[in-house]
Amino acid sequence: MNVRRLAAIDMYGLYGTTRRRRIVLTEFVLGVVVLVVVGIVIAVDAPRVGGRVFGGWLAGVGLNYAPLTVHAITLIRPGRLEDELSDVDPRTELRQYALQQFWIFVPMLLIIWDLTQRRSAPQRP
Repeated sequence: MNVRRLAAIDMYGLYGTTRRRRIVLTEFVLGVVVLVVVGIVIAVDAPRVGGRVFGGWLAGVGLNYAPLTVHAITLIRPGRLEDELSDVDPRTELRQYALQQFWIFVPMLLIIWDLTQRRSAPQRP
């Protein structure tokens, strides 16, 4: 899965409205902050191992929103999102990425994929 493309298609939706872009960017930022903080609090305060594991899992899921947030910030600039999606049909991409979004629930997986993709891809201007 292309993490940058996931952020782009999520921000664009069907119509590419400015409102949706802002809402999705806010969702990504809050995903990082809230899930990581709540996960750490649960892990630290949990009296049992299960609670600590759950807290760690929650924080790891929150960290998956970090690369999405970084890409969303770069794509929010005028024209960037349209350039990123110029060669695709948004409806088709939305269907494809709708199921792939569940990979977010695997802690830190999107970070690993994003780092791998950044190493193998040419630098963007």
